[in-house]
Amino acid sequence: MNMIREFREFAMRGNVVDMAVGIIVGAAFGKMVSSVVGDLLMPPLGLLIGGVDFSDLVLTLKAAGENTPAVVLGYGRFIQALLDFTLIALAIFLLVKGINTLKRTQNAAPVPPPAPSREEQLLTEIRDLLRPR
Repeated sequence: MNMIREFREFAMRGNVVDMAVGIIVGAAFGKMVSSVVGDLLMPPLGLLIGGVDFSDLVLTLKAAGENTPAVVLGYGRFIQALLDFTLIALAIFLLVKGINTLKRTQNAAPVPPPAPSREEQLLTEIRDLLRPR
């Protein structure tokens, strides 16, 4: 029973709950970014570069035998994964850059100082009257 109580205390800590929420939101954000890259960025890029897909590029280390498959080094998949990662990183960078630009333009307008209160105005007038001339 002691172990169950300790686990419950651990699981209900604020940090663990915050982390769980972060992971869930991160997974949903990951799906969104994958959709942006896969559905919006890759089709025009595929047209631009002629539909090149590196995932079929392999280096055969040992040919296939009668009952054994070939041993291949799939460097094309790595190149494709590297290209996908670069595009996803670029898309996220541009998204964050755009959000930061919007935040800067919203915060760029200087806030004028508040007008002095009536009490401050009266004290300023009294100070000016008492000042030697």
